[in-house]
Amino acid sequence: MLVAVIGGNLQGVEAAYLAKKAGWQVLLIDCKATVPAAGLCDRFEQVNIKTPKDLKLPLKGVDLVIPALENADVLDCLNRWSLDSETPLVYDPAAYSISSSKVKSDQLFAQIGVPAPLPWPECDFPVMAKPSRGSGSRQVSIFHNSATLTAHQKEFDKPWVIQEYVPGPSYSIEVVGQPGNYVPLQVTDLQMDAHYDCKRVVAPTDLTPGLISEFETISRSIAEKMALKGLMDVEVILHDHTLKVLEVDARLPSQTPTAVFWSTGINMLELLANLFLNKSHPDKSSLDAPRGVVYEHIRVTPNRLEVAGEHLISGVDALNLDQDFFGANEAITNY
Repeated sequence: MLVAVIGGNLQGVEAAYLAKKAGWQVLLIDCKATVPAAGLCDRFEQVNIKTPKDLKLPLKGVDLVIPALENADVLDCLNRWSLDSETPLVYDPAAYSISSSKVKSDQLFAQIGVPAPLPWPECDFPVMAKPSRGSGSRQVSIFHNSATLTAHQKEFDKPWVIQEYVPGPSYSIEVVGQPGNYVPLQVTDLQMDAHYDCKRVVAPTDLTPGLISEFETISRSIAEKMALKGLMDVEVILHDHTLKVLEVDARLPSQTPTAVFWSTGINMLELLANLFLNKSHPDKSSLDAPRGVVYEHIRVTPNRLEVAGEHLISGVDALNLDQDFFGANEAITNY
């Protein structure tokens, strides 16, 4: 099977890696000449996507298209091309429009009573401020008093979310399926760097069975409310013995799918391909005996070895897959 991955940065690395693990041929497309995922695909093409016509030749003969970017204009072009060509696109526009806006997703949490951080000014300090759109930890800030918050608010040039800061360990789960049939996958533990960027994913989780069940119930309720078709990632913080939902992303995330693959053998791209190509329901029967996995980002320089968030990977040159790498089973690296 030939799959096309659109976007060669962090999500593209995840998509290309898992697609090759599934035994597929991978075509990677990006507007830049050099991207991290370029070393993980079978063929790379530089294409600046402006209209659906730009996709006609590059995507000829492709069986499945996997978006791995968050550019609204490109996603719209892909969706229109998919409808015209009748080639399946692993993308749910309605669910993505909610999850890509923290304002809309917070409103959804409130509608269904999902535990979440309180919005400002209904909470005390400290508070966390973050852009309504955009993934990861970009521009996330913590404020401990009204003076610093007010001073910073003058710099806000786009919609922002301000809510109570809830410290505690972070966890993630993916949900795959369609209305009436959702399967929550493995819970993973997230460890952050000083800039609130995920630097390490650990599996299996240290959550108790009761909290895992609660997390699965919360995630299913969000998926049903969004009428999700495909995959969604949910991130929570455990604060005062309560799981509080920070955000959802109705797209393929980075890091956690690879950790889940190594721990359980479940390849989320294979589940999505079965859903979009064969209309078959996802299955997680192999979750019974997970293996221990640590997935982390390491930058090595002549004078320093640093473990930090996934921003270390963003924008680097082509990465390659190495086996038995200094004691690790595998490394995705430009070493």
